[in-house]
Amino acid sequence: MNGKRATLIATAALAAALMVGVLAAPASAALRHVDGTVVSKNGDNRTFKMSTQSGTLMIKVNSMTKFERLSGFGALRKGLAIEVDYVKTSSGLVAKQIETQGGGGGGSDDGPNHT
Repeated sequence: MNGKRATLIATAALAAALMVGVLAAPASAALRHVDGTVVSKNGDNRTFKMSTQSGTLMIKVNSMTKFERLSGFGALRKGLAIEVDYVKTSSGLVAKQIETQGGGGGGSDDGPNHT
């Protein structure tokens, strides 16, 4: 009986450890910041392309994306200068926050993730 109990406890502990790893994985994605200009957008895919100093990025917008000083995805238009905080996921770059440029940053670099 003790052997079965030990096996059951070990199995439960392993399952709990795996579950913590699965749940924590999305939270470990590094938040990045980029400034640029909207080049185009695709309403069907809820994506947009933006031109940055480093090149062009394709970024996805989802229901969790926050918009600052913009009324939403529909307000993105070609030529608009924006700042985007995003994470890299298995399905691409996903915006966490989008705002018009010059919003609260004071023009200073905000650290090593600022590109």
